[in-house]
Amino acid sequence: MKIGKTLVSAEEIKDKLTEMGNQITIDYRDRDLLMVGILKGAFVVMADLSRHVDLPLEFDFMAVSSYGASTKTSGVVRILKDLDEEIEGRDVLIVEDIIDSGLTLHYLMKNLLVRKPATLEIAALLIKEGIERPPLEVRYEGFRIPPDFVIGYGLDYQGKYRNLPYVAVMEDED
Repeated sequence: MKIGKTLVSAEEIKDKLTEMGNQITIDYRDRDLLMVGILKGAFVVMADLSRHVDLPLEFDFMAVSSYGASTKTSGVVRILKDLDEEIEGRDVLIVEDIIDSGLTLHYLMKNLLVRKPATLEIAALLIKEGIERPPLEVRYEGFRIPPDFVIGYGLDYQGKYRNLPYVAVMEDED
């Protein structure tokens, strides 16, 4: 496998996260916002997005798995790390690096809604197009991309490439 063409540049990501952060600041003014990052990929997005939110924030993280070592989702979701904070009555914003099949996020939304947050919204840097998925309302949306396997900006291939400052397609080396 090798790094292919760049889909979203570092500059485009920075501009989009600034725009998303400004809107989150407006929407959550005078509210108690808890940003929840889905590990491992979303930590990069959440760190940079949060710097553009001009509000006192709290952070929490969940770790879930539906991929294993594959490049395609297995459809089986396992919670590897649950939230440390109670979310009942809180405004919760789930931060995702990418929405692919949507199965993991759909499962998480159902799991978190049972805990009775005041609001539960989604911010996602990337959404793959052309993929059938369960219904998800993404309040803060970054970029729509083709259904290729991508790396960079938190996204990995076998644990590597999360540190790339841009998003690129991962290609076979033939």
